[in-house]
Amino acid sequence: MAKEVSAEQAHAAAEDILTDITDFGDSVQVEIRHHTGGRRKNAYVYIEVVADEWRNLAKWLKKSKGVDYCSMITGIHWPENAEATWQVVVHLMRTGVYNPRIIDKRVHETKVDIASLSVKETPLEFEISMTLPDTRTPSVPSVADIWVGADWNEKETWDLVGIDFDGHDGMRRVLLPHDSPTGYHPLQKQHKLRYHDFNEMYDDAQGFGRKPEDSGRVK
Repeated sequence: MAKEVSAEQAHAAAEDILTDITDFGDSVQVEIRHHTGGRRKNAYVYIEVVADEWRNLAKWLKKSKGVDYCSMITGIHWPENAEATWQVVVHLMRTGVYNPRIIDKRVHETKVDIASLSVKETPLEFEISMTLPDTRTPSVPSVADIWVGADWNEKETWDLVGIDFDGHDGMRRVLLPHDSPTGYHPLQKQHKLRYHDFNEMYDDAQGFGRKPEDSGRVK
């Protein structure tokens, strides 16, 4: 019984994605990359997609390729790059994990022989990248209705970076105070957060009008 996906299995599964993703044409660029850290250097699929095609790609990955988990979404502000001022990076997984069978009201253990999995069933990781040009209102389509894991991640990315997710129901602050000034997203580079003695941080210039009570304490 194999206990983990082998390097050969991961590469074959990634090759399967490259073979079938051609229907998206020039809006998608895809390649196989390999992890550089850790014990395992298994392959994963790296995809660059035009933001307008992101939802179509997401639906295809879930329906046709069994991608069932969104583990992380991050946003980056690159003001020095006019062609890609904003970037959204999404990490997805095909876990191959399913609810156990229930027979006669009893839960039965699920056993999987990893070595016998087909390329379409093999667990696989995905990294999706979208870039946006300079704009005051960066946004990409939401996929929170496709993967429940995207819900919090999209909220966090909007809260901290200010990249919106069109179609996200109930977007709101999740890390910053709910009374934070409209338009304030601390990871946008123009805010120029100030560090004092490399220990404390505050941004009085952005409209808060106050210094935190814990100023002076090492964080």
